[in-house]
Amino acid sequence: MQEKTTRLFYILGAFFIANALLAEFIGVKIFSLEKTIGLSPLNLKLFGYENLSFNLTAGVLLWPIVFIMTDIINEYFGRKGVRFLSFTAAALIAYAYAMVYFSMSLIPADFWLLRDTPRGQLNMELAFDTIFGQGLWIIVGSLVAFLIGQLVDVTVFHYFKSITGSSKIWLRATGSTLVSQFIDSFVVLFIAFYIGAGWELKLVLAIGIVNYLYKFSIAIFLTPLLYIIHFVIDRYLGKDLSEKLQKEATLK
Repeated sequence: MQEKTTRLFYILGAFFIANALLAEFIGVKIFSLEKTIGLSPLNLKLFGYENLSFNLTAGVLLWPIVFIMTDIINEYFGRKGVRFLSFTAAALIAYAYAMVYFSMSLIPADFWLLRDTPRGQLNMELAFDTIFGQGLWIIVGSLVAFLIGQLVDVTVFHYFKSITGSSKIWLRATGSTLVSQFIDSFVVLFIAFYIGAGWELKLVLAIGIVNYLYKFSIAIFLTPLLYIIHFVIDRYLGKDLSEKLQKEATLK
């Protein structure tokens, strides 16, 4: 029983941290959601700003998975499990950024510096620094938003669980994700671009709303995945151990 519990925590934690790290680093790419799925940009208008479309960071592909994993870990290992993994992930993300910035200071090899490509000659050093050299305020905003979002998710999750008990997984998991993603959407923009780049508050709010509309839709869309993961874990643990872990999780 202890071996199964340890293995489950390890697998869930590893997948949680891997997705959080990947989301941070692929987030430097901005993509058009509408064009990706073959639609014309929506060109929304909010707070006086026009032509707002779903131009999102690639990190939004993984953050909903991170918050789903948060809820699954919360379900079986409680607040302590989520907090431990959240602070571990934040520390590893900070460490990863430190190593990236250190690597940017290394003198490139001559043969690597310039690379011929079908589109012309590419300066690999410039490309590397441009892709990985995110601004300090973006990094700080992302880390702070991640930690606040995680802590809010835990709190809301247990609030709903205290009302619903072991039933209505969709309510406590999806509900906590919707609340935490709402806060995450605005905190990262406020720190990175209102404080760090001097954007107008109305622009931050407008872009935050557009981002949250996407996250809201994805959170609802992925709700069935919660039941699938829950079913697989229950089959792996067995009924008795699964119920034992879930009961203990409410006390942690």
